[in-house]
Amino acid sequence: MTCESQGMSEFIKQETIHKEKWLSLEKYTYKDPNGQERVWEVVERTTKSKQKDIGDAVGIVAILKRALHHDCILLVRQYRPPIKGYCIEFPAGLIDKNETPSEAAIRELKEETGYSGIIESVSPVVSLDPGLSASTIHLVNMRIDGDDSINRKPVSNPDDGEFIEVFVVPVNELRLRLDKYASKGDLIDARVYTYALLLDQQNHPTELVKI
Repeated sequence: MTCESQGMSEFIKQETIHKEKWLSLEKYTYKDPNGQERVWEVVERTTKSKQKDIGDAVGIVAILKRALHHDCILLVRQYRPPIKGYCIEFPAGLIDKNETPSEAAIRELKEETGYSGIIESVSPVVSLDPGLSASTIHLVNMRIDGDDSINRKPVSNPDDGEFIEVFVVPVNELRLRLDKYASKGDLIDARVYTYALLLDQQNHPTELVKI
């Protein structure tokens, strides 16, 4: 049976199984394309916006530009309890109530890295792990003028309980550096590694990128 000849899946209802401060375990009931009701267990953020066009968080792809230097990308390294280890990620954070994705990105970049940047683009709401959670995010492209005096000596101001290391990595060395971090035991956020693979494909379009 082809997709065209099937019906559409449809959400029916949602029930909370257990709720804590930041996360809740939900039970979604939905109807599959054959009309059969099914149940799915879902992790959901308690801070989730009721606006469908506002995601839970922002992930920031920040490019540092300086005269006589290669363009660099900002990455952060922090301990993540769910993976029982350290992860290399883009700067990121939750969107506060009544805050726009752009405002959240500017604030989070400053807090986590100390840099001030300019918004170049903001993605629509995109999913993070749709087989497990309802978490959504906006990917925000930002440009940092490293020659501006406000960015000469950046000082981060992370939230209480956040312990973040900031990396400035040349864009043309990104995948090589990520492989090095991974070989030492760090886990690489999938968004970061996907970005690195796309850069490789863009810079070497006729070469096969080895995984």
